[in-house]
Amino acid sequence: MKLEFHGHDERYIVEQSLMNLFPLEKPVYGTVEPGEDDWCRLTAAETAADCRVTAELRYQGGTAAAEFTSPLSGTDFEREGQRRHAVAACFYLAFLELYPQLSEAGRAAGKLTLPPWGMLTGVRPDKPVTWALMEGKTPEEAKSYLKTHYFVPEERAALALETGTVGYRARKRLETRDIDLYVGIPFCPTRCAYCSFVSQSVERSFSLVEPYVKALIAEIRAGGEMARKNRLRPRTFYMGGGTPTTLTADQMDAVLTALEESFDLSACPELTVEAGRPDTITAEKLAVLKCHGVTRVSVNPQTMEDRVLAAIGRRHTAAETEQAMELVRAYHFPHVNMDLIAGLPEDTPEGFRRSLDKCLELGASNITVHTLALKKGSRILTEGLSIPDGAAVQAMLDYAAPTLRRAGFAPYYLYRQKYMSGSFENVGWCRPGGECWYNVDIMSELCSILSFGAGGSTKMVEPGTNHIERVFNVKYPKEYTERPEKTLQNQAAFAEFYAKYVPEA
Repeated sequence: MKLEFHGHDERYIVEQSLMNLFPLEKPVYGTVEPGEDDWCRLTAAETAADCRVTAELRYQGGTAAAEFTSPLSGTDFEREGQRRHAVAACFYLAFLELYPQLSEAGRAAGKLTLPPWGMLTGVRPDKPVTWALMEGKTPEEAKSYLKTHYFVPEERAALALETGTVGYRARKRLETRDIDLYVGIPFCPTRCAYCSFVSQSVERSFSLVEPYVKALIAEIRAGGEMARKNRLRPRTFYMGGGTPTTLTADQMDAVLTALEESFDLSACPELTVEAGRPDTITAEKLAVLKCHGVTRVSVNPQTMEDRVLAAIGRRHTAAETEQAMELVRAYHFPHVNMDLIAGLPEDTPEGFRRSLDKCLELGASNITVHTLALKKGSRILTEGLSIPDGAAVQAMLDYAAPTLRRAGFAPYYLYRQKYMSGSFENVGWCRPGGECWYNVDIMSELCSILSFGAGGSTKMVEPGTNHIERVFNVKYPKEYTERPEKTLQNQAAFAEFYAKYVPEA
């Protein structure tokens, strides 16, 4: 789609909006010529008090126009955000005007649907709710803000209110020098068709695992020393991947021992380990997790349909998932999570329903319902695998929410990703008291996350503000083992951030 701007150059927000409204279109910039189709002209005029934006839109033979005015006030940074919002809102309103004009065939050709989250394009659609509650707004005022400011439909606004309220509760439990800890294990038995994470197949990279564990332990010990010097208090711990249980029981024991010896975990009642793939779970590994006080494990089948498992490259069956869950239950972990993905290759609404029903039958206390995200580099895209359409994914999600509520679950965190089927969302569900606070903290950006391991993303959050900085570990396991100086630099940056922005009282 050709984009023509006057009085502004808000390319980023317009490109994000374009992706949200017209998923198959790519931005082209220039002057709209007579006779051209598929274009949008956005014009902004600012005064000291407001920003008035007009939009002219043409697509597949339909035409529309819209106008939106936003008050401008505050600092230059705040005014910039207000202008950006006005441009995106006007584009969205023009789309709403255009949509009824398009034929069903025209909608299908462009795969156009009304965005489920209104004009919101970000990863964390419930964050405005959490902030509104922190500012003293009532729940109804917070929900109304989503509806009037971002045009979020009632159903999604109500969902955001539920999860945003949990985020508000999570923030109240934190003190200024509280942090969360993350350890990444970038190895998997095989690579799934939907995955684009930087992870190594153990069967191909077995020789990398032992040196990786040694480097990881060294990084954890250095991080513990830094945290003690700066009086930082861990509140949650999360080991993810990849698949952490690709490690042997001895390797897992060594990593968790280093964690316990390096950090004061007395205020950290939540320790989560993604056991992940059922074909990596053994009694010996679970015994190690239990011995170290792990409070939550994940058994993540993604589907309980054997033909879907085969299509995504999993080398286990649904029956093996059931066996793994039986083994996990025998160790009486307080919480067990299972992940499902709506929209996988070869899946159907009926198959997804069977998968969800089976997870409930197996006794999961947390169930995360993801929507498939089409990630660059995944086999789904590189091999052109067939996936369910948006209507089928909608049917899957329409079944999930009421079914989980009837089973006593409530949504407690949500997030979105780019290129998600139908522009929907990922939602974590739990029974009362079963929230994984790490998930809430990271998705609501409530506190700093000190990350260890290859590909680790350390997030530094100034409490009570939107000021966030990040540093990243190197991506690949071999490079990670060869460059310990990078992890030490990142930890030094973490300490400097707290010295500058979160001084001790």
